[in-house]
Amino acid sequence: MTLPPFRLHRPRSLEEAGELLDRHGDDAAVYCGGTELLLVLKLGLAAYPHLVDLKRIPELQLLEQAGGTVRIGAAVTHRTLERSDLVRETIPALAEMERGVANLRVRNVGTLGGNLCFSDPHSDPATFLLASGAELVCRKGSERRTIGIGEFVRGPYETALAPGELLTEIRVPAPLPNTAIAHMKFSTHERPALTVTSLVRVEDGTLAEVRIAVGSVSTAPTRVPEAESILAGRRVDDRECVREAGEVAGDAVEPFADANGSVEYKRNLVRVFVERCCAEAIARLETGIV
Repeated sequence: MTLPPFRLHRPRSLEEAGELLDRHGDDAAVYCGGTELLLVLKLGLAAYPHLVDLKRIPELQLLEQAGGTVRIGAAVTHRTLERSDLVRETIPALAEMERGVANLRVRNVGTLGGNLCFSDPHSDPATFLLASGAELVCRKGSERRTIGIGEFVRGPYETALAPGELLTEIRVPAPLPNTAIAHMKFSTHERPALTVTSLVRVEDGTLAEVRIAVGSVSTAPTRVPEAESILAGRRVDDRECVREAGEVAGDAVEPFADANGSVEYKRNLVRVFVERCCAEAIARLETGIV
């Protein structure tokens, strides 16, 4: 497989990147790691006369903590997040999730922003970020907006980005005290067939806040409020409510049948893994792993 011919552009600022996109319009595609884009080009599923490499833009390499938020530039690689002392100390569950993305080769060059913009429905990060309450900063020229991950991912390979708009930053809230996050997936290949993330916060032995996100079984990752309400307000040692949450989640999701399984098979996966993931998050409260 060979790549179709293209002209490579390497802007050094967001302004320069924006000018290139305005000039070339639909004939241009942006990339950072290119792990997904290059595969699409090799398979002949798309062709762009102009490719815009964003890796050299300093703003997109941001990785810092500001107040109670970890700010991640869109061009930061999965491997960087996996190994970052800042991430491992502040949101260790994020580093753990990144450690399981695809394979080492992909993690070395693939970026968090690129993963989100490609919007592959079989992916870990969007599910994790949805449960974590992450927000995304998008920019076009001097205009800047911040949207939730649930608004950004609209469906398979579709996002809320406007023409010429760039995802520049991912903002992930650091977990509050007495909070734990667990992420699990089921996969027979490198792309998961199911992803589940659970966030739980306890006060006085009671589950004061619960977030459950399920992805990779339907068109986009989604929260499961029906299951969250089962757990919220229950005692942290009430194991029966965890089983109930799994059952409710399996009924609430809207999976689609594909090569990974039928609708009912996927509902059963959701039932099992929501129960396991919530139980793991609650268990982590005792160890202090967030």
